[in-house]
Amino acid sequence: MLIYLQKNILQQKFNSVLKLDKNKYIPLRNGDIHMIKKVDKKNRFVSMFNPKTGFYVRTGIIDENGKDTGIDPFMTTFPELIDVGVMGHCKHGSSGLCIKSGVQCYQNGLNTYQPNMSLENFKRIVDECRGKTYQLALGGRGDVDQHEQFKEILSYCKNNNIVPNFTSSGLGFTDNIIDICKQYCGAVAISWYRQEHTLKAINMLLVAGIKTNIHYVLGKNSIDEAIERLKTNDFPKGINAVIFLLHKPVGLGKENNILSINNDKVRTFYSIVDTYEFDFKIGFDSCNVPALVNLTSNLNKDSFDTCEAGRWSMYITADMKALPCSFDNQDLKWSYDISNDTIQNAWDSQQFENFRNYFKMSCNNCRDKLSCLGGCPIKRQIVLCERKEKILFENQN
Repeated sequence: MLIYLQKNILQQKFNSVLKLDKNKYIPLRNGDIHMIKKVDKKNRFVSMFNPKTGFYVRTGIIDENGKDTGIDPFMTTFPELIDVGVMGHCKHGSSGLCIKSGVQCYQNGLNTYQPNMSLENFKRIVDECRGKTYQLALGGRGDVDQHEQFKEILSYCKNNNIVPNFTSSGLGFTDNIIDICKQYCGAVAISWYRQEHTLKAINMLLVAGIKTNIHYVLGKNSIDEAIERLKTNDFPKGINAVIFLLHKPVGLGKENNILSINNDKVRTFYSIVDTYEFDFKIGFDSCNVPALVNLTSNLNKDSFDTCEAGRWSMYITADMKALPCSFDNQDLKWSYDISNDTIQNAWDSQQFENFRNYFKMSCNNCRDKLSCLGGCPIKRQIVLCERKEKILFENQN
């Protein structure tokens, strides 16, 4: 899940939607704004999502009197967002493009080839998610826009009231692809590859009026550039946001590219985010939350949402394996095969529960436990925290 940082947040009031005896999933309309409301009776909360703008808000746990306690629910009964890896192989990655661009592919696209997800399997996912899941983030090992049935995938999502989004290198963009994106996508993200095709793809999206984000992988090899670009406001004009994704040593990702909280450049980067104003939004993947908790003071912590894997979201591989997080795509340590099974059974499985135990058992004496939950269960070395209360649970799964 991606989080957008805000220095001031308009608090959404839920006075009329706190009762848990309402329908589970209800399209609402407020003026010209369409909202979808979901009531989770088991975990006692209400969430709302605007499919037009991407705005999402949820209550805290609701008590017996219908009052919001302000305590964030730990999880939902069915994932609100699913990252669907429709791509099994990447022609750009296998050609060496990503390595040349300095991107260390966590899907190991240079060396791995699997068939793309079939449209039949994708439709089966959407059918089970209908009325339960707000968004499908499409990805996997390659550019989604190069899937053989790209348009059919997006249209089937949209026709079932689920917002599709995806990330691409933009290398294979055509006018037809842009038209399809404009018709069906909530937003499109372009990976920051520092190439001519990167800027061309961004410009094509902006000219078409499509909400455009940049995905920027943040590691030792890219933090200097990030600092300089933020200081000088040097990202393409007109973009919606720059989303910083923390480098993980998965796939082709190298250990020596991991950031350290004791690095002065790391502290400088988060200080800039904390104190500067930009022409675009700044966002992070939730892997960054430990650093945001430790290294910022001006940001509203209500805009932080720590690792949601196995709690609010999941990943499904091209060959139909459900994982709490896409960064388990190499080891498949918490994998649950849904080829002949359901997403719900994967969500309720012992594998997923074992994964959640990390959050429940880590850093129990820390004052910011609920803001952070110990960070990443998969790669503990990326957790940007040096507090003495940092005691990360050893998951024996």
